[in-house]
Amino acid sequence: MIGKTVLVTGAAKRVGRAIACELHAAGANVMVHYRHAQAAAEALADELNARRPGSAFCQQADLVDVAALAALVEGTVGHFGRLDALVNNASSFYATRLGEIELSDWDDLVGSNLKAPLFLTQAAAPYLKAAHGAVVNITDIHAERPLAGYPLYCCAKAGLLGLARALAVEMAPEVRVNAVAPGPILWPEDAALDADARAAIVAHTLLKHAGDPQDVARAVRFLLAEATYVTGQVINIDGGRTAHL
Repeated sequence: MIGKTVLVTGAAKRVGRAIACELHAAGANVMVHYRHAQAAAEALADELNARRPGSAFCQQADLVDVAALAALVEGTVGHFGRLDALVNNASSFYATRLGEIELSDWDDLVGSNLKAPLFLTQAAAPYLKAAHGAVVNITDIHAERPLAGYPLYCCAKAGLLGLARALAVEMAPEVRVNAVAPGPILWPEDAALDADARAAIVAHTLLKHAGDPQDVARAVRFLLAEATYVTGQVINIDGGRTAHL
């Protein structure tokens, strides 16, 4: 990926940060997108630039605001001169019990997990096509195996998975579009799943342990840099959990 530029949404923390670091280590220039985590995004960009000067930059955008998406793309191309790959990682995640779902929940969960990736990819498409680039959507194993209590989140991620497959058709042959679906990698920051729930999830994997953000990051790098004959596919990074759900 030497000399290529990748835009990673939600790259300041957690899995997004691991993806940004992995792609940077592979030689890519990285646009670190963030919404609220300015300090973390700037610290990551500084860390990456210390390793390779001029190789990272950060830009703020609220992805639910469709009007801000073109500016994010243009800011990336304006700074680095090109855009070769897009990783749609940013996501909202929280429970929405049936009977208690509000329109604001729809706007947030569907907006961040489905609407933003669609319109961001659309804005990036001319540059990605010119570069014969690639897109990776970070979905979730619960896009295909719903999690009780999270119907709206699961619905949004299912849409994102469908979007990856649909865009693989729409953007071929110039651009490849795939998805990575994590299982138990990092637990939600809001502690919505207690210790017993987490233990039960891990016990249901075939490998009997939680994964690491680096597992997701390596899969993303594979799809962007090495899987030149792969498009419209999803890789489950879940310790085998979906093999027997």
